[in-house]
Amino acid sequence: MNISKFEDLPIWMESRVLVNKIYKLIESSAKLRKDFSLTDQLKRSAYSIMLNIAEGFERSSNKEFANFINISKGSAGEVRCILYILLDNKYIDKKQFDELYNNLENISIKLSNFRKFLLRHSDFKK
Repeated sequence: MNISKFEDLPIWMESRVLVNKIYKLIESSAKLRKDFSLTDQLKRSAYSIMLNIAEGFERSSNKEFANFINISKGSAGEVRCILYILLDNKYIDKKQFDELYNNLENISIKLSNFRKFLLRHSDFKK
């Protein structure tokens, strides 16, 4: 696989799909849309995953890139935490929670593995 831009990264593509799922979730729930601060934080933490992957890719070293991947992983954890708030306040049902949670957990694992890869392979972006 030839990776010449961040858009080529499978983990970035997957995080983009997640952001779209989050936006669709918010749009589908009138109750959730009314909770402006929560939806704002949910959107910010979700798109922070893909934004930090992109920003890290554009940095000059794999060490810097790995740091941004770590930040992305933190944002994925933040979204998972927000899912509990959504579930506990009945903004989403258990099925929606499980689907998004599993998706986020998978992204977190991939981010962690990708970070390890970056730290071991200094020639990734050359």
